[in-house]
Amino acid sequence: MLWKARQLLRKFSTTATAYQRKLKLALIGQSIFGQEVYRHLQKEGHRVVGVFTIPDVNGKADPLALAAEKDGTPVFKFPRWRVKGKPIREVVDAYKSVGADLNVLPFCTQFIPMDVIDSPKHGSIIYHPSILPRHRGASAINWTLIQGDKKAGFTIFWADDGLDTGPILLQQECDIGRNDTVDDIYNSFLFPEGIKAMVEAVQLIADGKAPQIPQPEEGATYEGIQKKENAEISWDKPAEALHNWIRGHDKVPGAWTVIDGQMVTFYGSSLLDGPVPPGQPLAIKGTTKPGLITKNGLVLFGNDGKMLLVRNLQFEDGKMIPAAKYFSSDEMSVIELTEEEKKMAEDIKSIWKGILSNVAVIEDSTDFFKSGASSMHVVRMIEEIKQKYGGLQLQNEDVYMATKFADFIQMAVRRLRGEDEEKELVIDYVSKNVNNMTVKMPYQCFINGQFMNAEEGKTYDTINPTDGSIIAKVSYASVADVDKAVAAAKDAFENGEWARMNARERGRLMYRLADLMEEHQEELATIEAIDSGAVYTLALKTHVGMSVQTFRYFAGWCDKIQGSTIPISQARPNHNLTFTKKEPIGVCAIVIPWNYPLMMLAWKSAACLAAGNTLVLKPAQVTPLTALKFAELSAKAGFPKGVINILPGSGGLVGQHLSEHPDIRKLGFTGSTLIGKQIMKSCAVSNLKKVSLELGGKSPLIIFEDCELDKAVRMGMGAVYFNKGENCIAAGRLFVEESIHDEFVIRVVEEIKKMKIGDPLDRATDHGPQNHKAHLEKLLEYCEIGVKEGATLVYGGRQVCRPGFFMEPTVFTDVEDHMYLAQEESFGPIMVISKFKNGDVDGVLKRANNTEYGLASGVFTRDLSKALYVSENLEAGTVFINTYNKTDVAAPFGGFKQSGFGKDLGEEALHEYLRTKAVTVEY
Repeated sequence: MLWKARQLLRKFSTTATAYQRKLKLALIGQSIFGQEVYRHLQKEGHRVVGVFTIPDVNGKADPLALAAEKDGTPVFKFPRWRVKGKPIREVVDAYKSVGADLNVLPFCTQFIPMDVIDSPKHGSIIYHPSILPRHRGASAINWTLIQGDKKAGFTIFWADDGLDTGPILLQQECDIGRNDTVDDIYNSFLFPEGIKAMVEAVQLIADGKAPQIPQPEEGATYEGIQKKENAEISWDKPAEALHNWIRGHDKVPGAWTVIDGQMVTFYGSSLLDGPVPPGQPLAIKGTTKPGLITKNGLVLFGNDGKMLLVRNLQFEDGKMIPAAKYFSSDEMSVIELTEEEKKMAEDIKSIWKGILSNVAVIEDSTDFFKSGASSMHVVRMIEEIKQKYGGLQLQNEDVYMATKFADFIQMAVRRLRGEDEEKELVIDYVSKNVNNMTVKMPYQCFINGQFMNAEEGKTYDTINPTDGSIIAKVSYASVADVDKAVAAAKDAFENGEWARMNARERGRLMYRLADLMEEHQEELATIEAIDSGAVYTLALKTHVGMSVQTFRYFAGWCDKIQGSTIPISQARPNHNLTFTKKEPIGVCAIVIPWNYPLMMLAWKSAACLAAGNTLVLKPAQVTPLTALKFAELSAKAGFPKGVINILPGSGGLVGQHLSEHPDIRKLGFTGSTLIGKQIMKSCAVSNLKKVSLELGGKSPLIIFEDCELDKAVRMGMGAVYFNKGENCIAAGRLFVEESIHDEFVIRVVEEIKKMKIGDPLDRATDHGPQNHKAHLEKLLEYCEIGVKEGATLVYGGRQVCRPGFFMEPTVFTDVEDHMYLAQEESFGPIMVISKFKNGDVDGVLKRANNTEYGLASGVFTRDLSKALYVSENLEAGTVFINTYNKTDVAAPFGGFKQSGFGKDLGEEALHEYLRTKAVTVEY
């Protein structure tokens, strides 16, 4: 889901100049949310004079109390504030002793007397997870989902003696995805934005600018607190209503039903589109149609015949299992432990005892959560086990699946023995008999070493631009799929085999992958031709051929990444050694365009993998198939699961969520400047992740009268029409010296007439279809604008009269500097020619540089001094002299200005995916 926060009531300045007055605050509440609000208020200069929170639980203080006690802030831990509706005098007196100006209640589960609420001169403000008055009450956010609202949000309001009825200070809202849970909304929006809003609200009060807007009665609701006994599923509802009920109760209190005589709670619901999947029927009390246990989970049916999918089931004894394993959950017999495994069990028992300090003896029946453990203890337990047994790879979810000690040990031993290892890679293909071969194309998401349907079951059509036919229905990844892929990549980087692999072994895998790509080069080139419209011979040589070269080049770098020693100033009599280490960054996101689908994947992912990172890659929505075939080959090459993940789908959804994801540490993007700016902004706001951007271009090509004209014509045409003009470094504007201008144009048109336009799989074809229909329409509009502005259309400018998305190679002359054609990139087969005065080198340089782009450039002249002078003064990341489109895997590639920053290819590309650590040792 792409969160789009929108402030509703921000009418007052909250700039740094307004942040002047500071207040004495009493914080009343609890939880990590309260802790973060406390820290941020302290950081802003407000003085917290007292923290009022709940008593310790099992000897552990609340996070808010821990933070305050560490700072020396007075902390009060009252079990209650009133008895039988009346305030406890001692408690109220203790509160009043701190002398607060304002009460701040970030998250408070206790009833606070009005004597306390009204005591400070500024009163009290409270955070509420709802856009009041839409939902009131403690379960407001649950009801937001249960009612199927499209918007969620929170309110900071002034406390009164009503139930969430006080005046509103400020509100914010966000969109809700159709499969979002309370946790999703809380983690992505309510928690981070709520903390900021609490701090802002306090400052508005301090500056005397805080509004008090009465809550309207219209639209106001109050729903009771959701309890387990009220969460039973009523089945006579549409699928969407059932889904909303289940996700509205996930994780607490949990929506439930009766199966085989016992209460079963459902978690992880999503709406499911498409045909009914195969599965084993499961009778459920109250349903008119049995559920289906499928390979992806439990499929349920609404009274409208539509479906939803539930991933996990929890039984009355607390045990949770994947719904897909319902019929096999009891089939595994208890295994006998070896002496070494018994020792491991005792070690794990000690870890459990250290966490569950309130439990006298850890027995086989001891339940981790029923004994008082929380989600934070899950992390601690898993990490302690990993420290002691590095070969035992466990996930947090494993604890939820085996909550009792005996079950947990059985699961851990099976994991250690490898009995739970993934099965052989299963691939569903779309097969096509084309180009005298059968090509087999995966079409699902590739996550954690497995091909799988998108979480929401959505698909989209990928189109053959040669005739407009559908090639395949490809999985349409969701935000949940992004989170799953990032988690897999993070685990592979931190804990998996990839994390322990030496550099030469990493290089061996990359060489093996390059070999497999070469073995499948005809199939890859055929897929590239039918999915992107690339001429087959070009796809074979460049799209695939350079991809193979790129992987081999970077495979050779794996064991040659080195730091250095640095002489530093010594402080006598000490001696110091300072050296640097080059380290991988972590999980990297890669977002690639549609013009060279496989080659752009290789340019970025090869350097990323050689540096030791893991990756989540999003191919362009219109050209996903070679990326998914690459995923298959990577698995066959032996890459560990989670190292490479491929997510087809929307850039606005998948790409945006990758740029915002807190576990992504680097993002490499090739695409438009407009999208690049948005990605850079999101990367900065989220977690300041490292970014490299290869963006738009308007590359100038200057042709002087002293050039070798035949070569200039041939290379100039390649500079524009190579790969149908869908080329990031295409010569966006040709400057031709006046004395040869007319002859140059005549020769170009003569050569265009010789070009064969047609099926990209025909070996004689020179010019294939544009990548997709919308792009063709954009190019035709580009030509219309050029004619309207007064440029001369010499040739082309029209769609070819045949099926598919074909455009005639086009030539414009008399293009003046102010025209749209002179300023904007076409990204298509459109040659834009401007003449310049004979001998005016500096003048044409000024015109060539008069653009915000700076990706590539070129110059044709026999005068070497002139060529070098021009190359020194052209503002572009690449300059071609008497050639064009000559890229090599060893040469760095990237732009200046608004064409982006960072490099692909060459040694410099490695540094985009590495971080430098300086180490100083005293001896």
